[in-house]
Amino acid sequence: MVAGGSSARVRAAAPPSSHHRRRVRRAWLFLAPMLVVLSLVAGWPLARTVALSLTDATLNTLDEANFVGVANYLAYGPPLDAFDPDAGAYYLYDAEHDRHFVLDAQTGRLTDETDRDHPIVYDRVDGDYVHAETGEPAPGIADPLFQWSGVLADRLWWRAVANTLVFAIASVSLEVILGVAIALALNAGLQARGLLRAAVLIPWAIPTVVSAKMWGWMYHDSFGVMNDILLGLGVISEGLAWTADPHLAMAAVVFVDVWKTTPFLALLVLAALQMLPGECYEAARVDGVHPVTVFWRVTLPLIKPALVVAIIFRTLDALRIFDLIYVLTANTEATMTMSVYARQELIDFQNVGAGSAASTLLVFVIALVTVFYLMAGRVRLGAD
Repeated sequence: MVAGGSSARVRAAAPPSSHHRRRVRRAWLFLAPMLVVLSLVAGWPLARTVALSLTDATLNTLDEANFVGVANYLAYGPPLDAFDPDAGAYYLYDAEHDRHFVLDAQTGRLTDETDRDHPIVYDRVDGDYVHAETGEPAPGIADPLFQWSGVLADRLWWRAVANTLVFAIASVSLEVILGVAIALALNAGLQARGLLRAAVLIPWAIPTVVSAKMWGWMYHDSFGVMNDILLGLGVISEGLAWTADPHLAMAAVVFVDVWKTTPFLALLVLAALQMLPGECYEAARVDGVHPVTVFWRVTLPLIKPALVVAIIFRTLDALRIFDLIYVLTANTEATMTMSVYARQELIDFQNVGAGSAASTLLVFVIALVTVFYLMAGRVRLGAD
């Protein structure tokens, strides 16, 4: 037994044959065009986004952007939006004491210009400010002026992260439950199964913007069909502002996303179900195993790899959701996602640096979630 195990290990450690090496080279040769195109289509924009996130670029100064390091992500000091590039100084306001200051970006000299006829100048010495004329220390004078800034210090960013995670967890969970149920129903040998499959695809086939506008009218508080139905049933006493009410907006958006994307997950699960061996079910039927037990012990483990892949695809879509939420609720804080936040920084505020930083963080979050799903589902990429 030992000798056999040793010989097996020796065979496993043997170098690949020349034929195998040729096949590997040929495979890379076929993959090379796709990798080149992918690097141009996806790699270059991502690299450009990361590069812009390290600058103070705006929509009007893309060619004149200055390197600021990670200040767009997180920094402590004067606010970036208080900087005047022409003057090379920060114009700061201490709201607590109603005082106006000018901070020289190069020398670090701080000037109190509250009384323009008698400005007070402070020099920075060993990290602290002292009166330029008397040399007396001025402890804490800059504390109200300096603050944490950047995307990671923005409360709205963390609200967008929370909204995105809530949206992704709620929508994907409901889609998995409903998608598996629909797939099981379509796989049960129903009559007109082909027609049912085509009907299920209709929500998925409708463009997202069209679906959002359609549901926006259906959610209208005055003449929307949703309120009309609920009022007719006596469930509510007055029309609800589904997309305007911060307590209802997220649920309304999740419902629309579930309605639209459940067919996609159902068809992926259905494809996995139709590839399962019938012998397992025949044996379970002969042994008198309950159908629910068959599902949990036989069906679910067999379709797990396909189900995990479907969940990963849907989670990635949910994490980068933009069009559905923006059309239905615009920049509402109650439903703002990371993509909507990045768009607001980039377009509304014309802050390319901060918008690029938010986009880079979004890619990072998606990568982390993908790795988590792959590890939790124990799916090995490239496995036979």
